[in-house]
Amino acid sequence: MKKTDKIYLAGHRGLVGSAIKRKLESLGYQNLITRTHSELNLTNQSQVNSFFETEKPDYVFLAAAKVGGIHANNTYPAEFIRDNLQIQTNIIDAAWQNQVKKLQFLGSSCIYPKFAPQPISEASLLTGELEPTNEWYAIAKIAGIKMCQAYRQQYGFNAISLMPTNLYGIGDNFHPENSHVLPALIRRFHEAKEEEKTEVIVWGTGTPKREFIYVDDLADAAVFLMANYDSEEIVNVGVGEDVSIAELATLIKETVGFQGELKFDPSKPDGTPRKLLNISRLKSLGWSPKTTLAEGIKSTYAWFLAHLNDFRR
Repeated sequence: MKKTDKIYLAGHRGLVGSAIKRKLESLGYQNLITRTHSELNLTNQSQVNSFFETEKPDYVFLAAAKVGGIHANNTYPAEFIRDNLQIQTNIIDAAWQNQVKKLQFLGSSCIYPKFAPQPISEASLLTGELEPTNEWYAIAKIAGIKMCQAYRQQYGFNAISLMPTNLYGIGDNFHPENSHVLPALIRRFHEAKEEEKTEVIVWGTGTPKREFIYVDDLADAAVFLMANYDSEEIVNVGVGEDVSIAELATLIKETVGFQGELKFDPSKPDGTPRKLLNISRLKSLGWSPKTTLAEGIKSTYAWFLAHLNDFRR
């Protein structure tokens, strides 16, 4: 990508899209195209087609998606599969129709089978059953991967697909019910501290293990792969190590400064027992993460505190 190339960031207000935007701006890219939902409804095919015909971007980062945690996936399964299928189908097809030089599709590690061998390699895709609590989102993302591969095979369209592990960072969603585990715990521990509660209850047993990557590291990897990777094979993006939910909760508790007790509710779902990505393909290309979990949580909590009034509206 040249610094003057037209680059469309789909989902520039989201956690991933905003981080990619920050990264590109820091590198001096001057021609970034963005649209808010009110300006462009990505689930509307005619609007997306009209946008691409008018703007003619050179490169596309497809970071737009409907996302959420276990509760959100269980509550809105139809929206998770419908909206994500519509968004990615419209953008991928319009990008090809309008001669985009390269498109990057952001998937998710939830595409892999629930009991995939650990650490999970890219070859594990479609080798077993999905985790039921997020299968609607996962199926949509798998369809996006296959669409990119199909358009590459049939039309020679240059589309690559990244599979990030669990993301967190500045700009995250801290909704008390619809957020992912890490931001949800930050908010829960902070509010418990403010309200001087004696305990915080965390869903599940605390034993599942999860891998977390700071979103600015993912953005760095996304820009790196856009410049250095050209293949239909998907690429895992992670840190190569995981922690238990109990360890995560303890680290967040200490970062926030909550003095009460930490308890677990085993009646609530745990989700997949473990989800650690094999990142050897990414490392072989010359990229590795820079931010430790402790550093990332500290930065995320500082951002949360700075935007506290926004969450209370």
